[in-house]
Amino acid sequence: MDTKIGSSIDECKPTNGDVGSPPNVTVKTIHDSVVPSSAISVNSCDATLGRHLARRLVQSGVTDIFSVPGDFNLTLLDHLMAEPELNLIGCCNELNAGYAADGYARSRGVGACVVTFTVGGLSVLNAIAGAYSENLPVICIVGGPNSNDYGTNRILHHTIGLPDFSQELRCFQTVTCYQAVVNNLEDAHEHIDKAISTALKESKPVYISVSCNLAATPHHTFTRDPVPFSLAPRLSNTMGLEAAVEATLEFLNKAVKPVMVGGPKLRVAKACDAFVELADASGYAMAVMPSAKGFVPEHHPHFIGTYWGAVSTPFCSEIVESADAYVFAGPIFNDYSSVGYSLLLKKEKAIVVQPDRVTVANGPTFGCVLMSDFFRELAKRVKRNETAYENYHRIFVPEGKPLKCKPREPLRVNTMFQHIQKMLSSDTAVIAETGDSWFNCQKLKLPKGCGYEFQMQYGSIGWSVGATLGYAQAVPEKRVLAFIGDGSFQVTVQDISTMLRNGQKTIIFLINNGGYTIEVEIHDGPYNVIKNWNYTGLVDAIHNGEGNCWTSKVRYEEELVEAIKTATTEKKDCLCFIEVILHKDDTSKELLEWGSRVSAANSRPPNPQ
Repeated sequence: MDTKIGSSIDECKPTNGDVGSPPNVTVKTIHDSVVPSSAISVNSCDATLGRHLARRLVQSGVTDIFSVPGDFNLTLLDHLMAEPELNLIGCCNELNAGYAADGYARSRGVGACVVTFTVGGLSVLNAIAGAYSENLPVICIVGGPNSNDYGTNRILHHTIGLPDFSQELRCFQTVTCYQAVVNNLEDAHEHIDKAISTALKESKPVYISVSCNLAATPHHTFTRDPVPFSLAPRLSNTMGLEAAVEATLEFLNKAVKPVMVGGPKLRVAKACDAFVELADASGYAMAVMPSAKGFVPEHHPHFIGTYWGAVSTPFCSEIVESADAYVFAGPIFNDYSSVGYSLLLKKEKAIVVQPDRVTVANGPTFGCVLMSDFFRELAKRVKRNETAYENYHRIFVPEGKPLKCKPREPLRVNTMFQHIQKMLSSDTAVIAETGDSWFNCQKLKLPKGCGYEFQMQYGSIGWSVGATLGYAQAVPEKRVLAFIGDGSFQVTVQDISTMLRNGQKTIIFLINNGGYTIEVEIHDGPYNVIKNWNYTGLVDAIHNGEGNCWTSKVRYEEELVEAIKTATTEKKDCLCFIEVILHKDDTSKELLEWGSRVSAANSRPPNPQ
């Protein structure tokens, strides 16, 4: 791929991913390189807006685009399909198309979806909001109204019946970092390039509306192959970097037992490797927040697990919270990650490193300092201190094994995940749905190269079906293991169909425990009980003899063992769906603890007026 994508931009400002920061809806223009005189001319029949957009998507790294057809985008879809390097994947609904683009972006670094005007755009909006919260560059393309209809006071179908049909655009302004309405050929290429470039540099979703009558129209601005994207590299302020490193060294080198904790913004900062370099140099105990699981190697000699307050992996919170200095890399402290605001951390002990700034305890904040530069410079000069890891090693006791199930004894969730652990390798990836799968999958020990994804900040139930579709399409060489609760599955089940159409070989573990278990532990009520479905029968009906699919329903440990063996041997090239029947009260102990604390946070009385 010819794309030249820099890791940063030429202007330093706070990253949009910060909790509470407003969306950035105005961005600095990125100027493309000058077109060389030797540029190859495009055939006139290919010099259309639609083909230009397709070529630009391919150059950005997108080779699969998730779509739902509608009358406003049909011609655009024709021209996207005509691009030989772009594969159009039809989804069952817009929400799943957006979730698929989200999952795709997690692996490829960028994803895209295309839907129709308003009815499609507002359907995909929830998925785009989730991508915004997770700092994922998703390019959301909408087939828009005929260019002649703008400013005419006409009422269009697929709208809410008002002559002003800007409702969709206004909705997207709060969940995208740039919006381009392409209703004029003269500047269409500029709008498209700026939108895609902004998505890449900001690592946030963007919105592109293309008038339905323009997609097939040739224009002289599309007659040459577009120049590869070249984003100006973003640099740290040298003096600011030096000052931040000096202040941090003074703080850390006098600490007795410092630790490091990786957070979710490690990925958007492209600082995962630099974080590990600092761990290697410093000897500090290294943990991750739950939403950063999979960002750093868990086979690292100083890795101590997931720091999640009261529901951390064993002995991790004791080491982190007893430290006299902690380096947090790209953290997000929300009510979920803080277990109902119950973390035992003190600001005066914390060095908080965000993608472009560093705050040292109660002292100053150093801006225009890139996280990766900061960690690499710190690694060169930090004093080695293994005290915290030695303390962890001293108190660590290996986890016990769950009681073995008797023959035909109902399967327990802790026994189930003991067998899941054995399935993991560098050729697999784990997708964990919102719910008890969050907690059970956090306890899995990821081997080198094993992928891991979940959506913690937004926490939209049903996300994992579409995300699994997108992730598996992005990395066909890996086998995705998806863990989905029955309540979440009922929201987005349709796109099992799309997985089958595209020959995916995912293994889906459907956790059938009769309802919204995570919500039961926060606040129970009859609304958390759902209608039980014949899930394997439903997937068989979707399969309908087309594609490779195998299903199994398991109630006992011996049945699970046999199902896993079949899925990983003779059915290794099939989409495998394993419905696991569990007791409605069989949950992880972490969910019980977390649910009670989140419930307490939710039910705080109003402050006195």
